[in-house]
Amino acid sequence: MYDLAALLPAGCDNHAAVAFEPVFAVCSLSDCLAMSDRSPIEWTDATWNPVRGCMKVSPGCKHCYAETFAERFRGVPGHPFEQGFDLRLVPEKLDVPLRWRAPRRIFVNSMSDLFQENVPTEYIAEVGRVMQAASWHTYQVLTKRHERMRELLCGDLAWLGALSHVWFGVSVENRLHGLPRLESLRETPAAVRFLSIEPLLEDLGQIDLSGIDWVIVGGESGPRARPMKEQWVLSIRDRCRATRVPFFFKQWGGVQKSRNGRALRGRTWDELPALLNS
Repeated sequence: MYDLAALLPAGCDNHAAVAFEPVFAVCSLSDCLAMSDRSPIEWTDATWNPVRGCMKVSPGCKHCYAETFAERFRGVPGHPFEQGFDLRLVPEKLDVPLRWRAPRRIFVNSMSDLFQENVPTEYIAEVGRVMQAASWHTYQVLTKRHERMRELLCGDLAWLGALSHVWFGVSVENRLHGLPRLESLRETPAAVRFLSIEPLLEDLGQIDLSGIDWVIVGGESGPRARPMKEQWVLSIRDRCRATRVPFFFKQWGGVQKSRNGRALRGRTWDELPALLNS
């Protein structure tokens, strides 16, 4: 059990919108990947990683950027990724959102998956309590472990699913593995439900977006990137427009991600859920 009260400034309770000066420090690239308030990820502002490491569960994980990065530092004494991409709880990072005074969109566990089976429910609850306390931020929680997320948010952690500033999403890369996650998400209580369709590996067909509040689409990047066809993207965009679901096109990806850019048919698509557009 981790003492949330110890993370809060004196005189503040767990529900207060606490604001205080952040602590500045020079960090390495790896530290910044694990905890960054200026994320290069286009659909968020910051990343927060109270858990590190993960296990591959589906084809979307094949060329995982987080694993590739973390494994470079396996065995380096004192490095944040000394244990490579092995699962590790990082309770010393639990207080990070409390130190950020300005509101941010925070991607929770960009280097892991909060709902993987070896993360104790009690620790997920501690992460949730920090999100509850630092309520001036918006949190984006993304998982491939849709069944556990649904079970917990419908049960022991129902209070977490009820928080209006915490969004829950699933990764969708193909029909076989991704669409069942979408169905599970639809049954999961959340103020905002979103899809990260990245890497998009095939045509998803006439995807049912009922109950979904936001869709992000992107291609895989890196030296072994698998191709994404324009028609697959256009099909999802058109489905979003037809059902009035905000559509965010993150990237074409590929070996030279920056050269391929983010434009789709001559423009960028940066739509956000109504809660942020209002």
